[in-house]
Amino acid sequence: MSNVKRLVYVLIAVALLALPIAATVRAQDKVVVTWWHISTNEPEKNFWQTVTDEYMAANPNVQVEITVLENEAFKSRLVTVMQAGDPPDLFQSWGGGVLWQYAEAGLVRNIAPELEGEWKDSFSAKAALELYGRNGEYYGVPWTWGAVGVFYNKALFAKAGIENTPTTWAEFLDVVKKLKEAGITPISLGEKDKWPGHFWWVYLAIRLGGEQAFLDAYNRTGKFDAEPFVKAGEYLKELADLQPFAEGFLGLAYGDQAAAMGNGTAAMELMGQWAPAVQKGNSTSGEGIGEDLGWFPFPVVEGGAGNPNDVLGGGDGFSVGMNAEPEAIAFLKYLTSADIQRRAAEIWVLPTVAAAEDALTDPVLQTIIKARNEAPYFQLYYDQFLPPAMGQVVNDGVEKLFAGIITPADLAAEIEASAEKELVK
Repeated sequence: MSNVKRLVYVLIAVALLALPIAATVRAQDKVVVTWWHISTNEPEKNFWQTVTDEYMAANPNVQVEITVLENEAFKSRLVTVMQAGDPPDLFQSWGGGVLWQYAEAGLVRNIAPELEGEWKDSFSAKAALELYGRNGEYYGVPWTWGAVGVFYNKALFAKAGIENTPTTWAEFLDVVKKLKEAGITPISLGEKDKWPGHFWWVYLAIRLGGEQAFLDAYNRTGKFDAEPFVKAGEYLKELADLQPFAEGFLGLAYGDQAAAMGNGTAAMELMGQWAPAVQKGNSTSGEGIGEDLGWFPFPVVEGGAGNPNDVLGGGDGFSVGMNAEPEAIAFLKYLTSADIQRRAAEIWVLPTVAAAEDALTDPVLQTIIKARNEAPYFQLYYDQFLPPAMGQVVNDGVEKLFAGIITPADLAAEIEASAEKELVK
């Protein structure tokens, strides 16, 4: 064999041996995007997996690794990885004070350059988007946003002889009394998780003090122990004294609260726009109460300074960890595209992208998005807008008020004491 042929054979052999190595290198070149979300129920859990699989099929260089966690477990685990300086690339976020603290610690990535232009302009819920940024920087985007209100069981209202939904606090208390007289649990509440109960106190503070009372207290030109906040506790105690909740509600979790509505064993639930899906997911049948489910805004408090159309609410979004690669940003942009938002809206989501709003067909969700869009003042949940430590004081204090451990004035004083430490101006 000539030296030339021998050299050719050697080169071919080397090339053949290199093929598996090259293939391995290409496989290892995939960019891994870690994504944590809290959609544990169907159909949303399967929806996220489906759209992720579609994305990876279209982008074979990207491997998205999803971690699905229950709400409270997610919050606890996120704190742990943040303290370790190792956040996921994308993670569930509600914006506001908690996210801003992560930003101050350098734990999240500013995506303002990628967001600028068409992507930013696509969002209809501008107030929601701003909660994911500060001082011109953005650390994430909202993918669903809505209003907290009262979900109710039309069949149970009819059984109790209630013909109209209440519009004032006095009418609301009358509804509670009529439901109790009919042997029906008026309100479902899982206060073990605390955050569901804080909705009641915050909404009363909004109705009594309006936007100005909160801004004054937050900016430290006023205080959280001012009259509207004390009275909010007094009105809430008035409700609690009627014993409108299921026995043992202080030990029930949010899943139990949703199950009571989904199974038709309670008449009302104060909750956000995600409630119908969670009610179904926790119901025995998996279907909830169907067309018997209705919704009405939180009642007006007579004589209160708040606008009747003011809304407490929020939603969900995804923030970006500090080490996220550009591929994570591209995936996030895909999740909030009009196509994905429209598909999600057909299932359970109140979209934040204007081009997807026409996909909403559920009458309950249509009512909620109308309230969201028409609200003159939109207040994010206190336990998300306020610094984390202060938000915890609110949640703990409201729980103690429900338990009869503290007075309304004590609750307001505890929150103000926390504000003096946390809201440094």
